[in-house]
Amino acid sequence: MRQRGEGEGGEDSRPFGPGEGGDPEGPRGPGLVRFLPALLLVVGFVFDISTPPDLTAAALYSAAPLVAASFFGRVGTAVTGAGAVAAVLLTDYFHDIPSTSEGVSELFTVFTVAMLALVINRTLRRSGERLASARVIAETAQRAVLPEPAARIGGLQVAARYEAAQAGAFIGGDLFAVQDTPYGVRVVVGDVRGKGLGAVGAVAVVIGAFREAAEQEESLEGVAGRLERALAREGVRRDALDAFEGFTTAVLAEIPPGRACVRLVNRGHPEPLLLHADGALDALAPADPALPLGMAELGVWPDRVDTYPFPPGATLLLYTDGLSEARAFEAPGDFYDPRERLRHRIFPGPDELLDALVDDVRRHTGGGASDDMALLAVSRPGVRQPERRRTMPVVP
Repeated sequence: MRQRGEGEGGEDSRPFGPGEGGDPEGPRGPGLVRFLPALLLVVGFVFDISTPPDLTAAALYSAAPLVAASFFGRVGTAVTGAGAVAAVLLTDYFHDIPSTSEGVSELFTVFTVAMLALVINRTLRRSGERLASARVIAETAQRAVLPEPAARIGGLQVAARYEAAQAGAFIGGDLFAVQDTPYGVRVVVGDVRGKGLGAVGAVAVVIGAFREAAEQEESLEGVAGRLERALAREGVRRDALDAFEGFTTAVLAEIPPGRACVRLVNRGHPEPLLLHADGALDALAPADPALPLGMAELGVWPDRVDTYPFPPGATLLLYTDGLSEARAFEAPGDFYDPRERLRHRIFPGPDELLDALVDDVRRHTGGGASDDMALLAVSRPGVRQPERRRTMPVVP
């Protein structure tokens, strides 16, 4: 699993915009905002020397270090505060103002605000350090629950991505797992209701039950039944945990060995997509819609397996609703449609497909996705096709 990976390829798999990043020790403000403290000092000094002595720009001098405290480090804030104090002294010298009580009061006010800005900056830095520590812990927990799948499993090419919706939300309820079993390669992609550590607990239950059931159950319906019972059992044992008060949408896939087909059990999850080698695309909708996992109290219906062709050179794409419900940045009512965006597009492999897809979603949402997104792509190599093709993407 790679987070925010960079893809390779040509026209079809190119990033839709440059990546954004920054030096944690440097200015954190966007664009011209980081120059605002210097601009306040310059404007204030010009105002002071071009107006009578009874008019003062002390308010601008006081605002400059406060603004710097939010966008700069300790040194930058201190330099801005010293610049504000120096501007007051230079103004008094330029106007040849004696050391009156008003002048001393103005200097003392600017100096006090500059010291306060240093305190604010230190507080902000400590908060950032605590947030960074929480991020490391959260990402470690998530990676322990969602380990990166191997690039090749059971003769198939596999790639996965997990994209957090917000920089501060590192743990969500999206999940995926791939396992090579005696019955073929089995896959699960799901979305647990809830966020935070409670959702991670539910994800661990689903993936743990899937790992065990995938090896033991002969049928895909049996695997789905084991997941249902595992969630029900955990919900009774941990009835105070909010994550188990809801439900889990999931799609289970099985690719039997030696057969060019894929079997699916869909429990209320977005329908997978099958991308063919010639650019054609099929939406694998279930024949009979079923309730999500964890809703057995509303009724029990037998799971039904749908079988679809999975020819050589094709790629199976499974995803959570963070993809299909991603709202456009400029038109909030416009949802991302992966079928329209991927139809007639050809990618060298599953990694390139997911890289291009992640970049396209970021562009669609303006980098402001409202939900986490888990993606899993499984490709069946074509005849005489190497394990990892490096051909360029082609638009028919």
